[in-house]
Amino acid sequence: MQKINKIKMQTDAMMLHADGRHNTSAFNAVVPSVPLEILEEIFHNLPYDQVIRRCRLVCKQWREVSDSESLWRERCRRERLLPRDVTRTPDDWREYYVLCRKRRNLLKNPRAEHNFRYWQIVSNGGDRWTIEDPKVPHPNEKVQKNFVTSFEMCLKSQDIDLKREGYNASFMDWYQPPIRISDWYAARHDCACEYKIKVELLNEKKKCLQKFEPEMIRFEQWSNQQWHQMSHIFTNYGPGVRYVRFVHGGKDGQYWKGWYGVRVTDSCVEVCPEVE
Repeated sequence: MQKINKIKMQTDAMMLHADGRHNTSAFNAVVPSVPLEILEEIFHNLPYDQVIRRCRLVCKQWREVSDSESLWRERCRRERLLPRDVTRTPDDWREYYVLCRKRRNLLKNPRAEHNFRYWQIVSNGGDRWTIEDPKVPHPNEKVQKNFVTSFEMCLKSQDIDLKREGYNASFMDWYQPPIRISDWYAARHDCACEYKIKVELLNEKKKCLQKFEPEMIRFEQWSNQQWHQMSHIFTNYGPGVRYVRFVHGGKDGQYWKGWYGVRVTDSCVEVCPEVE
């Protein structure tokens, strides 16, 4: 234990040097001869971004360990981030690990918990968008609100800036990681309605590079009120993707005053690992 603590102190000193806060003579005085297995164990206990951005810059030995497949495969194992299908392994374990750690819903306020904050209203027909409690429980028990459309077309959108969310241009262009979208929608029992969704991958000038736009879905009157999921995965979309534009909504099919149109909630856009 004392040996490990000593090496950790040396690690801190070397990382300070990597930041330029130690002079060369001080750095040379603390360079340890560290067995690879101990160095790798230390790296397992450091934040992954520090291993990538700082540790690998210290010296050749540190770079080799920080770039090694075994380090990132073991981090995945310890943090239970291994692929679901064990017969399919990632080509790059570091890339896979980073994507797993960054993976999250990039849409803000997807469940109507903050009114219409972060959403841009594209069209607000009939009696306009509103928010209600679900008519039937959602499969995700965290969903306690949903957006509701009216008797003319109601659409809302949200643009995701991938760079702002941590996915820089070189990363997106080189790896082109899968981008998964999903949306939940439901009808009322007593009124026909229509559901529409369009998701676009945009370049720097917000020109569409790839689009997912299925045909409008129509529910007849007296349909059940159960929730349905729409999903799609963008792959092999080429370089240049900088934004994701998510648009959805719909209307009722009988022109009834009030809010008898389609319900939407728990929308999601996420950048995924290559292997799932």
